Amino acid sequence: MADDTQQADDRKVTRLAHRINAFATSHGGAEAQIAYIGERGARIVLVGEDGGWGDLVAPTFETAEKAVEKAGITRHETFDGELAAKVQTGPYEWKRMAGIQIGG
Repeated sequence: MADDTQQADDRKVTRLAHRINAFATSHGGAEAQIAYIGERGARIVLVGEDGGWGDLVAPTFETAEKAVEKAGITRHETFDGELAAKVQTGPYEWKRMAGIQIGG
């Protein structure tokens, strides 16, 4: 039973690493930051070299760490400074953020 659980975990790591690599390939490279989001697991925030960004959710923080490591991209401890400055937002993001602020 433990082997089955380990194999399932390994498959999750591999799938996430594949998705991270696909993002990196389409954005000229990528960097990541991992944030614990409670019972839901961990959020992997990806920032591409072109300023594009996205995120993935892993079932555990450990799974997220392994996936980022397997993908071979740089991991930042925090989402600030140099990493945050790379993110390019467009009209959609600004409208969405404004809507959240005003209750929309």
